[in-house]
Amino acid sequence: MKPYNLLAIFALGFAACNQPKATETKTAGQSPIIGTWQLISDKVITNGDTAVTYPVKGKPDEMIKMYNDTHFAFTQHDLSKGKIDTPFFSSGAGTYTLKGDDYTEHLQYCTDRVWEGHDFNFKLTIHNDTLVQKGIERLDSLKINREIVETYVRKK
Repeated sequence: MKPYNLLAIFALGFAACNQPKATETKTAGQSPIIGTWQLISDKVITNGDTAVTYPVKGKPDEMIKMYNDTHFAFTQHDLSKGKIDTPFFSSGAGTYTLKGDDYTEHLQYCTDRVWEGHDFNFKLTIHNDTLVQKGIERLDSLKINREIVETYVRKK
């Protein structure tokens, strides 16, 4: 066999290798929450009273929450790039576990530092591109004991 035929066969073989596409993000068996989610609604229920805390009329801001295999992170900020009377930025991150619909966050980092080091237990439901996180936030040091219902849509 001539060397240039061998080179052509090698080149064809190399080109035929099935390499994963950079845009593929989900693999078989991967948790359905992995990815980026945008908050569209947040309700807080305290002593039977429900308050919608997101979105807030007249205060445009955005919040996203991201998950990988073991960690979550969230960030929220005003959409005025801080050029308003009360600029707003908040973030947090930590580890999580998900077993069925039982979801627990261990908040390791937070803009409001008193929240750090606490675990929060929720129920998660996912239907198509919508994720709902519902459960109790309890923090005795701040006298917080409330139910939250956060609704997110998957960012494309």
